[in-house]
Amino acid sequence: MARFKFVEWLFDWLLNLTVFTFEWDSGNQTKNIHKHTVTCKEAEEVFEGRRFVPLGQQIEPVTAEPRFGILGETCRGRLLFLAFTIRNEKIRVISARPMNGKEKSLYASLRQE
Repeated sequence: MARFKFVEWLFDWLLNLTVFTFEWDSGNQTKNIHKHTVTCKEAEEVFEGRRFVPLGQQIEPVTAEPRFGILGETCRGRLLFLAFTIRNEKIRVISARPMNGKEKSLYASLRQE
């Protein structure tokens, strides 16, 4: 299970970004739908609807490039966990899956603050 450390700049960057730009390739376009039944559109909705709580930068396991995590929801209220990286100011979603029970509780508590 990945561990994250909150980084304030990520929170600020996500909230102040006026337009979200995404980078999708053939691998990450199909992986999430096949593995987790999450579409690219749903992943993008989490960012564009600004219904998210940034977890921060992944600290475990260590990755080759900085990886970040957020909890959020789609336009239809589907609760998702997203892992992503930032390349040339574009968001590249690495993994998108439904939240587990602990993540749902954390998301609910943080959204109320």
